[in-house]
Amino acid sequence: MKDLYENIRSLRRFKGWKQETMAELLEMSPNAYAAIEQGKTDLKLSRLKQIAKVLGVDLADLLHFDKSVFVIHNTTANSQLANGSHKLVNSCTTTSNIEHELEKARLQLEQKDKEMAYLKLLLEQKDKEVAYLKEILELKKEASSVVG
Repeated sequence: MKDLYENIRSLRRFKGWKQETMAELLEMSPNAYAAIEQGKTDLKLSRLKQIAKVLGVDLADLLHFDKSVFVIHNTTANSQLANGSHKLVNSCTTTSNIEHELEKARLQLEQKDKEMAYLKLLLEQKDKEVAYLKEILELKKEASSVVG
């Protein structure tokens, strides 16, 4: 269940929203919303559905959200707030957020490439060691046949 609260927090942050923004969209107090992210609140299915809708994800995605993959859902750009007089632009779709996430992904890929290069080096070293050991074994066999 702890993952659920972390998923909610991660998606909120991904959208660039503060807890106060989320609380307003959910028509609740900021303290009550903070208690959700802290795992202090038992969530009913209706509240989970509401949170998923506000975040623009399916309920199943919210429950099983993988932090390494962000799927940007095609949601309405403006979400109507409770009193109907204010609009909040869905910051998930802003260019800067998308560029930021792309840069993070690019850096992660660079790190993975470096790790792969290092692993290839280790594998080559292992192959050389195996070849040397085979050569030593062959020399020992030849030496024992000459002595014997």
